[in-house]
Amino acid sequence: MSHSESPPPDSVFLITGASSGIGAATARHAAQTGYRLVLAARSIDRLTDLAHELGGDERAIAVQCDVTEWEQQSALVQTALERFGRLDVAFANAGFGAARGFLNESPEQWRSMVLTNVYGAALTIRATMPALKETRGHLLLTGSVAGRRALPGSLYSATKWAVTAMGESARQELNDTGVRVTLVEPGMVDTPFFDNPVSNALKPEDIARAVMYAVSQPRHVDVNEILIRPVAQQG
Repeated sequence: MSHSESPPPDSVFLITGASSGIGAATARHAAQTGYRLVLAARSIDRLTDLAHELGGDERAIAVQCDVTEWEQQSALVQTALERFGRLDVAFANAGFGAARGFLNESPEQWRSMVLTNVYGAALTIRATMPALKETRGHLLLTGSVAGRRALPGSLYSATKWAVTAMGESARQELNDTGVRVTLVEPGMVDTPFFDNPVSNALKPEDIARAVMYAVSQPRHVDVNEILIRPVAQQG
């Protein structure tokens, strides 16, 4: 058996936060590998353009979805199943950050970030789990280096610690189902996420390749965590 495997024909890959950055890069890599795509984000315009780029209705669909709303996440999975008949990979990738400092940002910004990064990821797990069990599929979560070590004044860091725990909790719950679980933990990535990205940061494509590495392993291999930093990142 080779070190990596191609997906079975017509396998379906769902991505939240798919309109830009890591989500969009992963969508492009997954499409090249042969997956059909279900792309979700709050911003429908860029999402629709991406779906068209990746093959249109037969290969990729765009679904507007606020991950903090259970009804919308449930409808997202239902749309995937109605259109494509199955779900093989689900990537809970939606998330955003906040300035460090407990006296910075507004309480409203905090609330939105915590709901998106923590509650939203949990809802994606809940919504996709039954369909992933059917296909013995793969669940991925976007964590962060910040989910491994506390950062000064960072509530964002706390949300990603929660995602780290969720990944392991989901892995344990799914342990005897054949569903694989991978937590992807990027360091500094040059995406719209950062106002002032560092020089020599990782590219979204670097993270996308790591995601595809995990999903392309032989069935008995479950890559549980991938921690990726640019060479120059200290913390």
